[in-house]
Amino acid sequence: MENREKIIETAKEQFMRFGVRSVTMDDIARMAGMSKKTIYQEFSDKNQLVFESFSSALNEDIHCLENLPKINDGIIEHLVGLTAHIRRRFADMNPMVLNEIQRYFPQCWQLFEEFKKEHVLKEITDLLEKGKEEGFFRPEINTEVMALLRMEQMMLIFDPIKFPMSKFNPVELQLEIFEHFLYGIFTEKGREAYLNQKKQYNENHN
Repeated sequence: MENREKIIETAKEQFMRFGVRSVTMDDIARMAGMSKKTIYQEFSDKNQLVFESFSSALNEDIHCLENLPKINDGIIEHLVGLTAHIRRRFADMNPMVLNEIQRYFPQCWQLFEEFKKEHVLKEITDLLEKGKEEGFFRPEINTEVMALLRMEQMMLIFDPIKFPMSKFNPVELQLEIFEHFLYGIFTEKGREAYLNQKKQYNENHN
């Protein structure tokens, strides 16, 4: 692994776990096993490192979304794959990260807004439409409204005032809200199929 790649991977792991502002360049140098001078040979300052680390993390998320079971291959399989992705994604993520990005790193926040609009919102919209066509979701739901609602729900857990880390586990919280959303739009057919697929997935992965 080249120095630049190693620095980005180390920074990404540290930022996601401890938050962006609390992690110093000294911390990253120590964890990467190299001098701070070496880091500054690759990155002009911390802002650049944060931007490239955040870009890398978003690209990983795009790759993960692309590799989930495809919507056209099965709505329910896709949903169960999505819950597994949520578990992995939020397991070591500090909820303060997005707050810090929004407040202190506007270029990163712009990247995130584009990611939400171009990838996440489109994914949700396609999922809702296909689910309605196949009888898994209630046909009368407004796809645009529900897609935007789901986006807001996903962001809600990052509010440290409403959901303090000391009280709520981010993974369990995200899954609780996600399943609440699903049960609000499922038909009986969808609910039964989801429960059966979820049971089968858990049996195969335990």
